[in-house]
Amino acid sequence: MHRYDAATDELARAVIDYALARVRMDPPPLDGPRSPEELARVAGPTITEEGIGGHEALRIFRDVLAPSTISVDHPRFLAFIPGAPTEAAVLFDLVVGASSMVGSTWLEASGAVHAENEALSFIAAEAGMPPESGGAFVQGGTGGNLSALVTARHTAAAKRVRPRRWTVLAGAEAHSSITTAAAVMDIDIVKVPAPSHRLTGDAVEAAFTDLDDDARDGVFAVVATGGTTNLGVIDDLAGVAAFAARHDLWFHVDCAYGGAALLAPSTRDRFAGIEHCDSMIVDPHKWLFAPYDACALIYRDPRQAAAAHTQRASYLEPIQTGEFNPSDMALHLTRRVRGLPFWFSLATHGVAAYREAIETTLTLARDTAAHIAADDRFELVCEPELTVVAFRRLGWTDRDYDAWSKRLLKRGLAFVLPSAVDGETVMRFCFVNPRTTLADVELILGTMD
Repeated sequence: MHRYDAATDELARAVIDYALARVRMDPPPLDGPRSPEELARVAGPTITEEGIGGHEALRIFRDVLAPSTISVDHPRFLAFIPGAPTEAAVLFDLVVGASSMVGSTWLEASGAVHAENEALSFIAAEAGMPPESGGAFVQGGTGGNLSALVTARHTAAAKRVRPRRWTVLAGAEAHSSITTAAAVMDIDIVKVPAPSHRLTGDAVEAAFTDLDDDARDGVFAVVATGGTTNLGVIDDLAGVAAFAARHDLWFHVDCAYGGAALLAPSTRDRFAGIEHCDSMIVDPHKWLFAPYDACALIYRDPRQAAAAHTQRASYLEPIQTGEFNPSDMALHLTRRVRGLPFWFSLATHGVAAYREAIETTLTLARDTAAHIAADDRFELVCEPELTVVAFRRLGWTDRDYDAWSKRLLKRGLAFVLPSAVDGETVMRFCFVNPRTTLADVELILGTMD
């Protein structure tokens, strides 16, 4: 198994040929899911005592498994938050896998960690954070938010008497992972009403004041969002930052989706106040054109993260050399160097190309909103702030939205899903792919008769 021989070389060429063919696809396939029963029947048993051989395993992946998986980089994949990795990033992901790197510590991966740190410093600088800021790439926003809140609680515990219950404040539109983090940490969460879906400093102050003394004593952090998942709304970051400073609370900003807009001149000023955050996250696998999975978790003072997350054991003592260890920044030890494809793409193409690509998607969102507003079949829910466009198809019921969405995917035309705003079912487009065009949008809208 571990010898590179003639058979391995032949398999390697087949695998690389397949990978290159997939990268070249324009557009990539937009296949739909199959039932577990159908997949089991078509694929057959693949894990056997003798093995089925690499070429047969590749055939099953190519002919059965891949066609049962939706490609997030299709230009008409507009559901959830899509992805649109550059070819450079995807190709370098192959290099990362082939290089057998583990990115836990400086001792093991100083070169790779150096490159990741450069990418993290770039994001931190775009947010206006100080030069000493730092962190690590983690799996996704859920792990990033959880790790940041663990650091926040650890920092608070070192400064105050332990309360009856720890509590975090977050907007009603905060990502579901904040609620999950609170459950994992066994802390309370107060969801603050967000006027017009935007958390404000005044709203947080009012909610904080309304708490009883015990609950108020337990508040250690406030979470704002730089681009909500459902509508792409940016919270009042300056107002929430001022509230956090008044009450000596940790200020965390979840920019998993929207943080890419920091690079766009047309939207940068909407993030005023983010420079005061104690921690933030951005997912390059969303709108920064990296492959899954990569979340940039950044702290104003990485020493606070190390105090909360550094694992201690006799076998780990050799890695504590005084150099920077990504393993000390979050709830992980073993870690893939998942930030390298993002670094490689950014180094390859330059920041200006990234700014242009992000502006392209912002322009498409504005053009789409204008197109929808001019069509009497539709009604905008709100003007888009980033690249989420939510609208109503007048006269449609929940069943109409659902049936239409399933028909489009079955045809391989587009993958779009309805969502809910204030309890009402609406249609939602999310643009992160610079190759999506207004013609794609018009094609989708034309099927909503």
